[in-house]
Amino acid sequence: MEAALLTFVQTVNSYLSNYVLIILLIGTGLFFTIKTRFVQVRCFGEGLKGVFGNFSLNGGKHKSGMSSFQALATAIAAQVGTGNIVGACGAILIGGPGAIFWMWVIAFLGMATNYAEAVLAQKTRRVDADGTVHGGPVYYIRTAFKGKFGKFLAGFFAIAIVLALGIMGCMVQSNSIASTCNTAFGIPTWIMGLIIVIAGGFIFLGGVSRIASVTEKMVPIMAVIYLIGGIGVLIVNASEVPAAFALIFECAFNPQASVGGVTFGLIAALSQGAKRGLFSNEAGMGSTPHAHAMANVKNPHEQGVVAIVAVFVDTFVVVTITALTCIVTLYVGDGLLAQGLYDSVDKTNMAQIAFGSLFGTAGGNIFVAVCLLFFAFSTIISWNLFAKINIEYLFGKKAVPVFSCIALVFIFIGSLLANDLVWELADMFNQLMVLPNAIALIALGGAVSMCAKTRGQKMEFADKKAESADAE
Repeated sequence: MEAALLTFVQTVNSYLSNYVLIILLIGTGLFFTIKTRFVQVRCFGEGLKGVFGNFSLNGGKHKSGMSSFQALATAIAAQVGTGNIVGACGAILIGGPGAIFWMWVIAFLGMATNYAEAVLAQKTRRVDADGTVHGGPVYYIRTAFKGKFGKFLAGFFAIAIVLALGIMGCMVQSNSIASTCNTAFGIPTWIMGLIIVIAGGFIFLGGVSRIASVTEKMVPIMAVIYLIGGIGVLIVNASEVPAAFALIFECAFNPQASVGGVTFGLIAALSQGAKRGLFSNEAGMGSTPHAHAMANVKNPHEQGVVAIVAVFVDTFVVVTITALTCIVTLYVGDGLLAQGLYDSVDKTNMAQIAFGSLFGTAGGNIFVAVCLLFFAFSTIISWNLFAKINIEYLFGKKAVPVFSCIALVFIFIGSLLANDLVWELADMFNQLMVLPNAIALIALGGAVSMCAKTRGQKMEFADKKAESADAE
């Protein structure tokens, strides 16, 4: 039954990622890039200033919501996870080194999409009398489409994100943590699963303020450690770096490009780049707007430009380091894959082999295991928060504690399951989330364009749909 389910899900994913996802991601990214007049370029410096101007490892508690940097850290925690290490390695193995080029393209366009998601999440968020903030795609979907159609799309999105991130996605993260720690330290996967559940449950119970406090400290530290290790690998293999870049561009455009006797097609590179790009930076997926909605900022544009930086850090920094370390050590020179030894490498040990060129085999295993532990665990924290926001939208506050318990059970189960089925299920629900989110974003494109044009001084919805949604 598991084999039959895997085959079915893989078939669905092939259509979604090869056709629907590519069209939606590239189309939506192009739409907002043009509509906002390349906001990801014009306002990138403004975004960096917003990030580092609010940088703090101890932003403190807020009466409602989060600081802008805490919201950014929570968003990056969701983005920088297994997809940046195991996902990027899987994209290279299946689609070839050229897949990374298409991940860059998706990310560049996604920076504009993420801007749109953040400003709409800010504009349509709700604040209760007790200061509780509610925001995310379900609210701007209802703003874009009134009546039953809007309710259907919002409900579809809410169910998809609960399954994609709150259940399947967290299983992927715990699975990767457990498997890498087992390889590096010999820790049984079930013990690692219990540790994740206990630590996760403690943070979940602390609510938004505890999540913000953890992510604002964990994200900067884990990113710096990983980047230092990656740069070290590139320095050791400096002579192979030019060849690595050349291979990336060759495999991205040449349908007959081959490495170690294996030919990588253009469609495979583009498909893997789009699919893993989405799983990595999440632009257009509708997950990170939940964090950006909670930011206490002067206007939506202020958080929108910060959201641009989140995608940049995720893909152009972290994913690129992962890709380059793997390519310079495995695909060029006398690397294992350059020699055609594909049976000795898979997506779960690829990064460990790459970092082993600097730290030794045991050291590489330990370094990647520790980094992945923090990357994936921070993602579990953020994804659980996003799922709970949608559980509350669907079923009310009383359902949230029940869901938290269910989610913890699946996190434990994920640590024990085989990789392929878990990854494929997570991919399927991730891609289904894109459909209602992208439709709503495009429908409200005029408001996003106005916000980018006036830098937040003006942002109006064309036919007062926002007021109508509020009234409902």
